[in-house]
Amino acid sequence: MKSKSRVLLILPQEIVDRARVFAGKAMIALKLPVSLQIVFRALIEHGLKRGGDQALLASVASEATAVHKRRSRAD
Repeated sequence: MKSKSRVLLILPQEIVDRARVFAGKAMIALKLPVSLQIVFRALIEHGLKRGGDQALLASVASEATAVHKRRSRAD
């Protein structure tokens, strides 16, 4: 059995909405139930496999900068 960890994700509503739309399209295409958890798990795994992709790195940099700025203002 694989080792599992639980993770809490706090995401903007826009991203959750886009994932919900994707889940709906996937359910129609696959004729299987597709939850947000399945969608996010697949997106994270797929994104990590692309490791060296410049667009992924740019997205990580953008998110890290935004979090740093929010935390700096909170101090």
